[in-house]
Amino acid sequence: MSVWSRIVGMAGRAFDPEAEAPMFGEECAPQINDVGFTAAVIGLAAKMACADGEATEAELRAAAQVFRPPPGEEAAFRRAFSLAKQTVLGFDSYARQIGKKYRARPCLLEDVLDGLFHIAAADGPPGEAELEYLEQVAGHFGFSELEFRRITATNLGPEAGDPYAILGLLPGASMEEVRHAWRRTAAENHPDRMIQRGAPPEFVAIARDKTAAINSAYQRIREDLSIGAK
Repeated sequence: MSVWSRIVGMAGRAFDPEAEAPMFGEECAPQINDVGFTAAVIGLAAKMACADGEATEAELRAAAQVFRPPPGEEAAFRRAFSLAKQTVLGFDSYARQIGKKYRARPCLLEDVLDGLFHIAAADGPPGEAELEYLEQVAGHFGFSELEFRRITATNLGPEAGDPYAILGLLPGASMEEVRHAWRRTAAENHPDRMIQRGAPPEFVAIARDKTAAINSAYQRIREDLSIGAK
């Protein structure tokens, strides 16, 4: 029985990542039989798609890109996604359980947020309700307001005139702080690291975009600070 068929079979009771006890490798890569984790994340994704009203077909396709159901399991995936939208369990329950269990693996939690951003942007720029939802999930995952600002900026682009957000800094940071933040965020989001974590191709593509945004922000800050020093 596939992971998606098992999730459909679990309908009628709350998905509990703690009870399913998923296991992760050294690079935070979830194994395909981690039903509890997958069920909880698909619950977050389904509720993400509904945050601004009704889930669209574009959002469902984006979710399929993130979760990659194997050939022949597309119908089971759609059913699992539909059931996740209907469950009485609130998104905060999913997010708290995942955040509590994997707080020591922020790379995994940020990968989940990147996937949610991918779904949110599938049918156009995320609206206020979707961004509020994402911020609440990030909070349950243990990310600070500044960290969420960075994750948002690397997924959607920074606000005008604020490349510091992409590096997780506030305006006014020193060049040394900027350089340190650039090296850290570039390493954490490098596509090779995503591949090592077993991320799907769509996540690797997201990582490439994030890396480009990080490098662009660093270059812009360097140029601004160089001009200001003259």
